[in-house]
Order: sequence, then C-alpha cells, then structure tokens
Amino acid sequence: MSEYMSYSDKPLGNMLTDIERTMIRDLILLPYIDTMVAKSMKEIELSGNVLSRAYLTTGRYIQKRIIQDVYDLRRELKKRNIKVIEDTQDEFITYNKVFFRGYQERFGMTRDVMRTEISLRLTQYTADLGDALKNK
Repeated sequence: MSEYMSYSDKPLGNMLTDIERTMIRDLILLPYIDTMVAKSMKEIELSGNVLSRAYLTTGRYIQKRIIQDVYDLRRELKKRNIKVIEDTQDEFITYNKVFFRGYQERFGMTRDVMRTEISLRLTQYTADLGDALKNK
C-alpha cells in the first residue's frame, strides 16, 4: 500500500481527503477479497485440476498481499487518526462508520461498486504476481 504513503495530502480537519477515502474503501474491500480467494482455493483443492498447485500458489500469494495491505492501511489510517467500524448492510449498500480527527462520517458502497472494485483489485494482484515472476 505504499502508494498511499507517497502522497502528501494535507488533512482538512472536518473532511476526509480523496486518498483517505481510497484507503478506507480498500480497507473495507480487502476482507471480502480474502474471503473470495479462500473460497476459490478450497474449490480448487477439491477439484483435482492438474493446475491446482499453480492456482493455489497464486491464491496464497494474493492472500499474503492482502494481509500486508490490510496491515499497511491500518497503520497509515491510525497515523491519520482515522478509525473504520462496520455499521449496517442492506440489500444494495454496505455502510461503515468512519471516525476521524474528532468527526464522524457514514461511508457507504453499493454492491455493484464493491464488485467492480474487487475485480479491479484481483486483476492488479494477479498482474503484480506476473511482474514478480517475469523479474525472477
């Protein structure tokens, strides 16, 4: 998550910066991605697919990255005095409470946005793995 730390955005007191909103979004989405990857890995283990070892290695790589990204995000958000707490969920929107610098905001994401962002993130993790393999 070093892309977040490289920006020098100044907190605006009662408003979250765009970078902080992106960090919050990612922190909310990463557990969903981890669950999806774990479920896929379980299905692959049971499938008997000849490429199961390659798929499982990819899954483990993505899970390691997710764990590291969650750690980095929590550390950076803590530095910025931002706390995210799960709130409510209805059919179409997931809400979280965000406490920051003495203020509070409700952060909501629709299922469609979540699906799109998760897909983009998984694509990025897979591309990162491809790059890592090319550079070896």
